[in-house]
Amino acid sequence: MLNFTLPEKRQAYWQLMRIDKPIGIYLLLWPTLWALWFAAEGIPDLTLLIIFSLGVFVMRSAGCVINDYADRHVDGAVERTKNRPFAKKIVSEKEGLSLFGLLIVLAFALVLFLNWQTIVLSIGALILAALYPFMKRFTYLPQFVLGAAFSWAIPMAYMATQMELPPILWLLYLANLLWTVAYDTLYAMVDRDDDLKVGIKSTAILFGRYDRALVLIFQIGALVCLGLVGIEYDRQAFFYCSLCLALLVFIYHFWLTRDKTKPACFKAFLQNHYAGLIILLGIIADYLV
Repeated sequence: MLNFTLPEKRQAYWQLMRIDKPIGIYLLLWPTLWALWFAAEGIPDLTLLIIFSLGVFVMRSAGCVINDYADRHVDGAVERTKNRPFAKKIVSEKEGLSLFGLLIVLAFALVLFLNWQTIVLSIGALILAALYPFMKRFTYLPQFVLGAAFSWAIPMAYMATQMELPPILWLLYLANLLWTVAYDTLYAMVDRDDDLKVGIKSTAILFGRYDRALVLIFQIGALVCLGLVGIEYDRQAFFYCSLCLALLVFIYHFWLTRDKTKPACFKAFLQNHYAGLIILLGIIADYLV
């Protein structure tokens, strides 16, 4: 192990948690807020907003750490990830796992402020977050596991708000799962060539030449599910306008990635969070009106 200064170590931990790259926080936060707004029918509890927002930050950071730990032996062979802390041996495996453990403790401390049913549900979030990075070795569908993990805050939000799990939440869960598979497939398309070399599996590899079409189908499927949720909650024009605007974003991404270049796929991935934010603003505006 090479010797590194304290600032270098601190920067490496920062990088491990992806604090310098907040896109994952946005992609996890917007659906969580969708759920809180729907569950509270437009007036979410301020304490729940703070707890779930902090929880998103902590759990996303924990997920990034365990993801890099799982990929520590292959990241060095991938162009996009070759400078990660494990690949450059700035952080040891023990240090990485210790950081992951600390973040999980912080997340659990936040959940303790919620009802016991939500605390029980949080175990599912931990299992899915820890499981996802290793699925890339065994299945071409790890994006579905990520979707399940990124959507788990939805039943937790309902349980924390209503102390029950109404059936409609699973339609919202499915919407976010489909959306997650779509944007993470775009992300995987950036690394497809390197992943094939090192043996990493993904939906980008599985979908092959149909990747862009299936991404758009999943995105449209997510919007259809959201539309059905809106019908259940008797939402009006602002909400459905936001879905139409999100559709325009997705169609733009389909056009943007027409040549499947890495920069275009990565740009489309990054811009997906705009669709999630537009939908959130539509929900908030609709309830306000």
